[in-house]
Amino acid sequence: MNQHATHTPLTVLLADVQPAIRQGVRSMVEDAGGAVVVGEAGTSGEALAAASRHRPDVLVLDPQMDDGTGLRTISQVLRLTPETGVLVFSTLDDDKAVAAAFRAGARGYLVKRATADQIVRGIHAVGAGEAILDRTIAARLGTLMGTGSRPRSYPFPQLSDREREVLEHLAAGRSNTVIARELALASKTVSNRVSGILGKLGVADRAQALVLARDAGLGHVAAR
Repeated sequence: MNQHATHTPLTVLLADVQPAIRQGVRSMVEDAGGAVVVGEAGTSGEALAAASRHRPDVLVLDPQMDDGTGLRTISQVLRLTPETGVLVFSTLDDDKAVAAAFRAGARGYLVKRATADQIVRGIHAVGAGEAILDRTIAARLGTLMGTGSRPRSYPFPQLSDREREVLEHLAAGRSNTVIARELALASKTVSNRVSGILGKLGVADRAQALVLARDAGLGHVAAR
């Protein structure tokens, strides 16, 4: 997880075949402050080269570049710079595309209809090591998972009751800050719970925990 001092901006790399999209996201990031775009790429090859050169905190990537081979680019980038958080920014919002992106190693997924505020918040969430999911996808998955598909027995018996609550919210794509507010806990407590959950589930980060929990039918909790 990347840790940044208050005055140290996140470094961001933009990878999208469309220059207009890259310019639009660059403007949003620079206008919001707290992050700086260190490079742009229009192909997977350029993205790999730029990631190796800049080692950005966040890579904003459209996996449809180069005829849809961008998912492979995610795993290649993470092998080069494992500290980089990947935020997928795509026109696709189907469940299979989302799951494939997270399995490839992405930490976040936003659809290109997202607002500037959502994009900027998504970049900062991914830069902070959190998993982020487009709210429309999260809502759809929550609805599907709330229609009788929840397992009769809890799939992760090794977790405590409080850890189960935290995992439910994590699976819904919520940040530590939102989870803390929803469960009336201190942010540090939530962070500790998440660390414990990752250890007990045997996963490396919250993106992997999110995919595992979704596969088990979790993530349907409603916001208060």
